[in-house]
Amino acid sequence: MRIDTEPKLGFKDVLIRPKRSTLESRSDVSLSRQFTFKHAEGEWNGVPIMIANMDTVGTFRMAKSAAEFQILTTVHKHYSLQEWGAFLKKIEPAVYDYVAISLGISNKEFAKLEEIMGSFPQLRFICIDVANGYTERFVEFVRKVRASFPTKIIIAGNVVTGEMVEELVLSGADIIKVGIGPGSVCTTRIKTGVGYPQLSAIIECADAAHGLKGQVVSDGGCTCPGDIAKAFGAGADFVMLGGMFAGHDECDGEVVEQAGQKLFRFYGMSSDIAMERHNGGVADYRASEGKSVLIPYRGPVSNTIKDLLGGVRSACTYVGAAKLKELSKRTTFIIVGEQENRIFAEK
Repeated sequence: MRIDTEPKLGFKDVLIRPKRSTLESRSDVSLSRQFTFKHAEGEWNGVPIMIANMDTVGTFRMAKSAAEFQILTTVHKHYSLQEWGAFLKKIEPAVYDYVAISLGISNKEFAKLEEIMGSFPQLRFICIDVANGYTERFVEFVRKVRASFPTKIIIAGNVVTGEMVEELVLSGADIIKVGIGPGSVCTTRIKTGVGYPQLSAIIECADAAHGLKGQVVSDGGCTCPGDIAKAFGAGADFVMLGGMFAGHDECDGEVVEQAGQKLFRFYGMSSDIAMERHNGGVADYRASEGKSVLIPYRGPVSNTIKDLLGGVRSACTYVGAAKLKELSKRTTFIIVGEQENRIFAEK
């Protein structure tokens, strides 16, 4: 046993210090990024926000709407080959750049990946998603997917430490998913005691990835546009959001009414409800590591996307970053004891 005494920080622990700027308007800020990748062929252009591969959020309808803003949706892994075919045959070619296929590490899921990619080779992104990216089995699976799809952009995770980021980049991943336990419907830290404050995880993992010409996506922990700006300021190349995209017209799942209010059920993919829906229940050898909540109906996702992007643009103007790429270079974090005045906070 050892103790690391260096403080680790989450989004709530810091604010971004403003700096002098020559920008005249938020409209002067470009949020589009262009990336080349460690392993995959070609470039990618777009707004580097990813919608999480949760079955209530990472839907085909969400992918179609988000692509209009050049935002990537990691589509959940529970759609069938036939459902994929019906969706992809109806979309415009440009949408293919903003859709990722998600899978775990089973042989069955790999076989489905081969079928989908064989039928629709225009797809560019593969998201290999497990809760614990530290196992040898996971690393070997990443190598297997890279060997089978040498030109595709591979997202893999989740991890929170630099040495594992390096392992995954060297094993064939282009973008490493960073985050253990920060999600709004994740209970991993409560059930296991395992985790890492998200801001420090981004800083350390981005440093490791960039040294090997890889990228990172911050996955989890954002509750407002300011958190997204902090994630980019800390060095994240992409930011993945789940709860912030829940409850919209483009989402799937149960809708209920309480006291005349329309509510959506949102839950973690390791929750009882998710495992009951997709795996027949929680296996005897494991515990649920997610929860289920009811959230208000939020209308079309386009309104939320505009609000999120507007907040990030504003953050860029506060530090003089004309392009999103410049934000991390112009960010100085200050450690704080409070984030906001809560006197009129909702009860």
